[in-house]
Amino acid sequence: MTDIVDELKWRGLIALSTDEDALRKALADGPVTFYCGFDPTAASLHIGHLVQVLTMRRLQLAGLRPLALVGGATGQIGDPRPTAERTLNDPETVANWVNRLRGQIEPFLSFEGENAAVMVNNLDWTAGMSAIEFLRDIGKHFRVNKMLTKDSVARRLESEEGISYTEFSYQLLQGMDFLELYRRYGCTLQQGGSDQWGNLTAGLDLIHRLEPHAEVHAMATPLMTKADGTKFGKTEGGAVWLDAEMTTPYAFYQFWLNTDDRDISAYMRILSFKSREELEELEKITEERPQARTAQRALAEELTTLVHGADQTAAVIAASRALFGQGELGELDATTLSAALSEVPHIQVAELGPVVDLFAEVGLVPSKSAARRTVKEGGVYVNNVKVAAEDAVPAKEDLLHGRWLVLRRGKKNLAAVEVTAG
Repeated sequence: MTDIVDELKWRGLIALSTDEDALRKALADGPVTFYCGFDPTAASLHIGHLVQVLTMRRLQLAGLRPLALVGGATGQIGDPRPTAERTLNDPETVANWVNRLRGQIEPFLSFEGENAAVMVNNLDWTAGMSAIEFLRDIGKHFRVNKMLTKDSVARRLESEEGISYTEFSYQLLQGMDFLELYRRYGCTLQQGGSDQWGNLTAGLDLIHRLEPHAEVHAMATPLMTKADGTKFGKTEGGAVWLDAEMTTPYAFYQFWLNTDDRDISAYMRILSFKSREELEELEKITEERPQARTAQRALAEELTTLVHGADQTAAVIAASRALFGQGELGELDATTLSAALSEVPHIQVAELGPVVDLFAEVGLVPSKSAARRTVKEGGVYVNNVKVAAEDAVPAKEDLLHGRWLVLRRGKKNLAAVEVTAG
């Protein structure tokens, strides 16, 4: 088990830890139970959470026992945001989200064997606790001056918005989680993102005060960033979710496929389960032939399979190839085609008009005259069929699933037309 520390370090997955030597000793001495928490503040996890879920998977494969905590209590409050108060969700909504997040986490972990995973909910030990009990038994062990040093708290105190006592108290709740899991399951390691470091250490401090002989540890993964300065996991459409209805498998695949060459090596090490040798080979290929995007394709296929399954991944790859003339568009199912075309420029029309009009209207060319020139040059395709006549008009029978036309200018410029009536 001690090898996992070296493996995590090589992959860039340890940003902070309390005492690496002590952690190595604990791993060498016997089975270690660890936990990672996820708050249900939305109906789905996003790919930022995927870093934690996959790190849990690595640790379990190395022999550690995982406790996956979905916070039915903390989810009703939410960790303080840097700029403004959260909108509080009603308990019924949070309970529903707890179940959804559990369903997303469970496939990544094994619930059998000596180090079988356990799903836990902090509502189990907070729901019956009165405010007086919480203040007497937990609150008295926290020091406000130390709580004020937490980054998100300090930033909010400096802002006009300030911070409510509700959000300020969040770190007490997370600290209590670690204490309860230590007492109930013998949990001695908490894992999380580096932005959670203040909460992670709050739990350590609480355990040390109430269980003086306990040896507990914390380990934080780095926050993933993008080389272009934009936030990891964000697109023009918002967050990249694990839920297929919130982010389609096609869009999920394309997000990884479009990874910047400057980021792909770090992303591969953090997220892929390929061996060092395989990753180093992919890094070499990226350096020598970046235009091939071999590493991006490998990561996109691996993660889409992990999250959405092999069948969905195969459908997505088939759609990606077909859109660019390397497969049959007619063989794509309606759901996959619709998801793929939602990612490219598209227009809705009531009835079909001339191809040159459609190309101009969707923005593949600046004007109808430019569309006619492109037809003469042999660069206009409808459903992967080259258009030879400037006055060509698609027939109703050409519509894919009775609804879509795929337009392509040259090899790479795609758009779509959706017919809504007629």
